[in-house]
Amino acid sequence: MTTTPKCPGCSSEYTYEDGDNYVCPECAHEWPMLAATSAEADSIVRDAFGNELKDGDSVTVIKDLKIKGSSLVVKVGTKVRNIRIVSGDHDIDCKIDGIGAMQLKSGFVKKA
Repeated sequence: MTTTPKCPGCSSEYTYEDGDNYVCPECAHEWPMLAATSAEADSIVRDAFGNELKDGDSVTVIKDLKIKGSSLVVKVGTKVRNIRIVSGDHDIDCKIDGIGAMQLKSGFVKKA
């Protein structure tokens, strides 16, 4: 037996499936079934060209990145190996040779 989620509008447990939606018979609230799986879709990190990134991948920087509070710059073409995907605004955790540990935004890299 599949369990349907409670209604986000009134917390009723009597929701049912109707096509691609869930429906609440008590408050008539409807919402898509895909909303339950959207958290999984949001956790996918993609590079500047739309390629999916995963832990352990290698990426290349596509823009000069100034390091805040320092005179150092990460130059275009710098290859970063063995990245880790983390949650947050800067979603790549890595270690860059000559600079050290830092976090990058996935929009400034491409998968190598």
